[in-house]
Amino acid sequence: MSALHESFVRRSRRVRHTLKRAANGRVRLSVFRSSRHIYAQVIDDQAGKTLAAASTLDKDLKGALPKGSDLTAAQAVGKLVAERALKAGVKDVVFDRGGYLYHGRVKALADAAREAGLNF
Repeated sequence: MSALHESFVRRSRRVRHTLKRAANGRVRLSVFRSSRHIYAQVIDDQAGKTLAAASTLDKDLKGALPKGSDLTAAQAVGKLVAERALKAGVKDVVFDRGGYLYHGRVKALADAAREAGLNF
């Protein structure tokens, strides 16, 4: 395992551990960012189920976005996952940024989800 990947995994575990201690029963909004797309899931860890999910590969967004790896795509995914979470009855979440810095596409997704009605 490379040193970069190892430090990413370590950051991910640290963030997830901190979230579990602070969650107080809330579900988690998890983000995965690849070089070409961005994905978001609302996960209930106690039940082990995904309540809502969205990505740049969804049929609702795929044709409307020129690229899946820019800020506008991240904002669209954040808005869509928030709408789906609200439809599933989830309003309060904790934000799991994984091992990524809260900057750029991750921040744009979080801000769009907040504007669409999620509380975190």
